[in-house]
Amino acid sequence: MAAVDVKPAQQKRRRSRDGVLLSAVVVIGAVIVCLRLFVFQPFSIPSSSMTPTLIPGDYVLVSKISYGYGRYSLPLATAGLSRRIPAGWMPQRGDVVVFRVPGPTAVDYIKRVVGLPGDRIQIVKNILSINGVAVPRERVGDAAIEGSSQRATRYRETLPNGVSYEIQVLTDDGPLATTPEYTVPPGRYFTLGDNRDNSVDSRMLNQVGYVPAESLIGRAAFIVFSMDNGMRWDRLFRIVR
Repeated sequence: MAAVDVKPAQQKRRRSRDGVLLSAVVVIGAVIVCLRLFVFQPFSIPSSSMTPTLIPGDYVLVSKISYGYGRYSLPLATAGLSRRIPAGWMPQRGDVVVFRVPGPTAVDYIKRVVGLPGDRIQIVKNILSINGVAVPRERVGDAAIEGSSQRATRYRETLPNGVSYEIQVLTDDGPLATTPEYTVPPGRYFTLGDNRDNSVDSRMLNQVGYVPAESLIGRAAFIVFSMDNGMRWDRLFRIVR
């Protein structure tokens, strides 16, 4: 009885298996690309301006659909937009947002929204006031400043809508600790860094100023990982509040 050659059958099964694997890789790749384009955008924290909420080495995912799509959400498809689609999905006080500051070298910033269109914003000795009412804050402790012998004071600040978060203050007499009163124009937002003495934000009208709605990229959703000479395991998948 002649022997049966099983190699062609094995090769056929192998090709079929490889085809299924390739199809799965293509589908997974397409899903990842779609998520990156339409749903989430990665953003690495380059500075300490949002300490203690976000620190250098944090890597966050930004929800691009939280406020609809604007000119910087999908650059290839929305470059000419002057409004967001759909309209009406806008930030609330306390949201941590990523936005584009246009210019010769466009830069993306991440800050916290504290002022909505029409709000009057002022800071006096690092106490934030909205529409003439001081925002309550409670001291929660001290923190060391990396590379310095100084220590910062941390407070829990609670906005009028109930959003609560920690801020960091080094001195109440710094150049940004007391400001004039700002009135937020229609369609714009006032942002601050949680590290109040070390943040370029809406207080600097010639650098950042009031943030137009169309400049918003999205809302910081959660930390996917964080590294500093190794993984910071305690920060993984932490929701940004």
